[in-house]
Amino acid sequence: QVQLVESGGGLVQVGGSLTLSCAASGLPFSAYAMGWFRQAPGKERVFLSSINWGGSSTDYADSVKGRFTISRDNAKNTVYLQMNSLKPEDTAVYYCATDRSPYYSGSWRVSDMYYWGKGTLVTVSS
Repeated sequence: QVQLVESGGGLVQVGGSLTLSCAASGLPFSAYAMGWFRQAPGKERVFLSSINWGGSSTDYADSVKGRFTISRDNAKNTVYLQMNSLKPEDTAVYYCATDRSPYYSGSWRVSDMYYWGKGTLVTVSS
């Protein structure tokens, strides 16, 4: 079955950096667009960033544009989220997700995603 496993979360100070990883298995990774989402305490899960199957196209939420970078390594079946200039409001559980269909080019609403990882916690301390 499809598994998405996030890692790389932890405690970081304001202004610091972290790189999250999401390792995928059970699907032809190079055919799947991937996305990152986060859910802060007491808030809804929201979209952060997406990358198409080949890595040639990316998209970002305004809240992270210029600070976060999504990338992927199809040889390693892994998608990454490089996070710089972290702020306390970046504290959240971070999830990777994808649609059930390969070559997905639709919207990245939470309700559109089919496969989810269990998340990794990022805490930004001031």
